[in-house]
Amino acid sequence: MASSKSGSGAMTLERMSVEQLKAVKEQADMEVNLLQDSLNNIGTATTRLELATTALNDLSLRSLGSKILVPLTASLYVPATLQDPHHVLVDIGTGYFVEKTMPEGKDYCERKINLLKSNFDQLVEVASKKKNVADEAGVILQAKLKQLASSS
Repeated sequence: MASSKSGSGAMTLERMSVEQLKAVKEQADMEVNLLQDSLNNIGTATTRLELATTALNDLSLRSLGSKILVPLTASLYVPATLQDPHHVLVDIGTGYFVEKTMPEGKDYCERKINLLKSNFDQLVEVASKKKNVADEAGVILQAKLKQLASSS
């Protein structure tokens, strides 16, 4: 049964009442959903940083005075002239920008991407464990409910 999978954790779940098992399953399911939301947010942030890295690579190939389009929103771009292809403003969060050289800007993006990917991998592992707990609690809960139904 489920007890052979994770040893003492399943034994603890098997000793719980139906109400306790329902609470454990609901809590684990809620945590899995929150972790999934976090994973989605990390994925979105990683994609944005990868796009920023691509934009920096494109800018680094352009010369002084090049005509470019600057995005103000997702669908609104304004024409501009590149004044300094060697320096960029990097958004470091909460409305703060830091001027960096082009290589420093690229390095910043790469470090953030690596950090996010590391966090993503850690969250996947935690979410997997929580999902296993929820599944195990569900299996034991179903078995107990069947046992209660057959005994009545």
